[in-house]
Amino acid sequence: MADLPVKLVAVWHKTSVDAAREQQATYQNAFVAGQKRFSNSDDPPSSSQKRRLPQQQKQQPPLQAALNELPRLTASSIEQAAQKDFPSEYSQRRAFPSTPTPTIDPLLSLSHSAYQLPPQLVANFAASGIRSIYPWQKQCLLGPGLLNGQRNLVYSAPTGGGKSLVADILMLKRVLSEPEAKAILVLPYVALVQEKVRWLRNIVAGISREALGQKKEDKQQFWAQRADKDTVRVVGFYGGSKVRATWADFDIAVCTIEKANALVNGAICDCSVSKLQAVVLDECHMIDDGHRGYLLELLTTKLLCLGQPMQIVAMSATLTNIDLLKNWLQGHSYETHYRPIPIEEHLVYDGKIYPAGTTASLLKTVTQLDSRTQAQPIQPALEHLRIIKPSAHKELKDAVLNAVVALANETARAGFGVLVFSSSRAGAESDALLISRVLPAFSEASPTIQEKRLDLLNELRSIPTGLDANLEKTIPSGVAFHHAGLTTEERELVANAYDAGILKVCVATCSLAAGINLPARRVILHNARMGRDLVGPSMLRQMRGRAGRKGKDEVGETYLCCRQSDLEAVVDLMHADLPEISSCLISDQRRIQRALLEVIAIKLATSREALDDYVSKTMLAYSTEAEPESIQRHVESSLENLEKMQFITMENDGNFQATLLGQAVVASSLDPDDGVFIHNELKKALQAFVMDGEMHVVYNFTPIPDLEMATVNWRVFWNEMQQLDESAMRVLDLVGLKPFMINKMLHGATMKQSTQEEKDTARRYYRFYLALQLRDLCNEVPIHRVAQKYDTPRGMVQSLAQTSQGFAIGMVKFCETMGWGAMAVTLDHFSDRLKAGAKSDLLALAKITFIKSRTARVFWDNGFKTVASIANADPNELVPILMQAQPNKVRLGEGKDEQKYGEKLLAKAKVIADSANRLWQIEMQQDLEEE
Repeated sequence: MADLPVKLVAVWHKTSVDAAREQQATYQNAFVAGQKRFSNSDDPPSSSQKRRLPQQQKQQPPLQAALNELPRLTASSIEQAAQKDFPSEYSQRRAFPSTPTPTIDPLLSLSHSAYQLPPQLVANFAASGIRSIYPWQKQCLLGPGLLNGQRNLVYSAPTGGGKSLVADILMLKRVLSEPEAKAILVLPYVALVQEKVRWLRNIVAGISREALGQKKEDKQQFWAQRADKDTVRVVGFYGGSKVRATWADFDIAVCTIEKANALVNGAICDCSVSKLQAVVLDECHMIDDGHRGYLLELLTTKLLCLGQPMQIVAMSATLTNIDLLKNWLQGHSYETHYRPIPIEEHLVYDGKIYPAGTTASLLKTVTQLDSRTQAQPIQPALEHLRIIKPSAHKELKDAVLNAVVALANETARAGFGVLVFSSSRAGAESDALLISRVLPAFSEASPTIQEKRLDLLNELRSIPTGLDANLEKTIPSGVAFHHAGLTTEERELVANAYDAGILKVCVATCSLAAGINLPARRVILHNARMGRDLVGPSMLRQMRGRAGRKGKDEVGETYLCCRQSDLEAVVDLMHADLPEISSCLISDQRRIQRALLEVIAIKLATSREALDDYVSKTMLAYSTEAEPESIQRHVESSLENLEKMQFITMENDGNFQATLLGQAVVASSLDPDDGVFIHNELKKALQAFVMDGEMHVVYNFTPIPDLEMATVNWRVFWNEMQQLDESAMRVLDLVGLKPFMINKMLHGATMKQSTQEEKDTARRYYRFYLALQLRDLCNEVPIHRVAQKYDTPRGMVQSLAQTSQGFAIGMVKFCETMGWGAMAVTLDHFSDRLKAGAKSDLLALAKITFIKSRTARVFWDNGFKTVASIANADPNELVPILMQAQPNKVRLGEGKDEQKYGEKLLAKAKVIADSANRLWQIEMQQDLEEE
């Protein structure tokens, strides 16, 4: 701490372990250098508030979670019930090892000459833990024409079976084949995109293109245009990333489905798509998801129509009719059921655990369990493996809940990780609280684990949303929950702590099963429901596939706990075959309309013959469920509708041409119906745009709500409307909303949604309600306060903000295409404010790494009002300001010794200063160019 400013802090707290053990009633406030002392609130406190503040601080107890533990419960015991040793894949795997090594088969080494991978790439794989490949991966990679990129590939492998590595190798070979080669990797969820970006950046680190022999004389001009010419650039494209969908700054684009489609559309329009050498479609079974997965079919069909050398790789863990995809892609197919970590599957019913690992044992289980509840001759009782004793606690009287808690307790106490899937966010938190009450108390954990869990609590306290009250109760016992109601930062901290073994139990919602990568020794399914509905076979396989952690566990275990009313449906679900995928282009008229509009707008197909050729290359044309005559009828009616909506026109030569409106809809990645709605909204705004306030522009970059999912707290809506200023009330009127209607909804009325006009009206009310939340975020109201105000989970508010950033980019493109430049500039400016969560004066500061919203305001208030001022500051000067920006963390104790805490803050200050310096240099360069 010698190199830190003298005025850094007046009092340093004891270590977190000491603080947890000593039940201190008060604590001292940490005063730091700087002018502002009350940055924990939005506005400076009044004089009376200033007088009350010290007393309020003294009343706040430290480390509440560690000191006030929840009342303890005792988990039910689990006893052996049968002496018979049931055979399992695990026992067979122990007796007969099935994974040969490169010593036995040299082709299992990535350094083998057959793969022709650069030594640095092989070394990077080894550093990440991949030192050899499985036999099935070898067989797949050596398929005809795959390693040289001549053939497409579609393959299926179980979750945890290593399927991503095959696609990674093929993609990287194409990217490294020549300097201008590009690849796109498509994933369904933002979290998966972010995780994959980190993974790929580590895998390509240190790879020299020049060393690969790519820097040839005929490439000199290309290399001269790139400052980072010797590196492989990996960039993530997703809704809230604020990364423009351009080809100039990446070699590998990791995209969500929507971003990938927009990226390809743009590349076809500007003729840069010829650089695309590889496209990987992960989770390709989602192609029959009518909500968003159908865009995979649009995207892939466009690529197939290009007729250029390009390798398409499609993979999934849940493919059944793989031949359909094989024929569609005109490629090679491969299927495997191999898992390096075997899974033992169980059915838990009425406090008894039955084997359910094979079809035979599952059917036997069903037959004999059903015989107990039906008037049939009594059959010999099925031998169950173990019995979960009933609980004496009233909280655990429910047999299913008692089983979930007992199974989680057993595994966590044995030192292994447990992943519990619950049907809802509330259910996940409730399960986590109960499980935490049966696990060893915080005081019983080792000092090292105590320290790490308290560090986790402090990390959660330090993020802008603060520490969730229920996480504060569960984390000391090594339990947490993970659902969409938490913010991205909270979910990431929880996931990392679980992966590191700091947390032993993670309770997640079923809806996140495909969007998280949290393997566990034991996976427990609490009723296998998503909301009220039973999950499907694909989702069930996703959840069960999380069992088994390669390198840490020898086996994975799954336990599906169900009650009597669900028994038949659950057993059917466990025994059900995976559904076959199919095209959904004609199951909803909008989908094929969008497909036709896109190819016309990007000029990939404008004549009727070219459109027919495009349709013939869709997966729909290869499906048996659609007759050619039916497809043609849908094409005809869709073209007529597009003309009626004024998206396309037919020229004298019989070719189709996209109108300006049609081009704008495609450029902004909207569905045709949504495009009509947005066009009408923006036209009204252009005729009477309210410029003396923020509400109108915020409304116009608010995403279109899904009427099936939209919820409004009409009491909050009414209260907010009452407080709107004159400018915002004019916006309310111009948009077409009526105060009396909001009042009616408040008193129990129902909004009609029978006609398209009524649906559009409902959209406007829901959209304005979301716009109120975004308005607050743009004005530096923290996410957790917006969530409290509008009775919405914090994660949903953050998701709205991130989605709005992507939607705003689309609206900017819409306006630019329509020639509405002034509107485009205004929307773009407010999009920047939303990303920063700040007012206009902080936008420059918010570009600096680690500085957003509240932190930026603290820097501003302390005199650092420009990027240059921070760039020229000594990092030591920035440490006290960072402490002001994290008052909760300072007051409650860091949980580390002084030196470690000071070093951490100083390291962060150095990153901020370096980032500011880079931005400042860019600003100076731009000024010189303008001169």
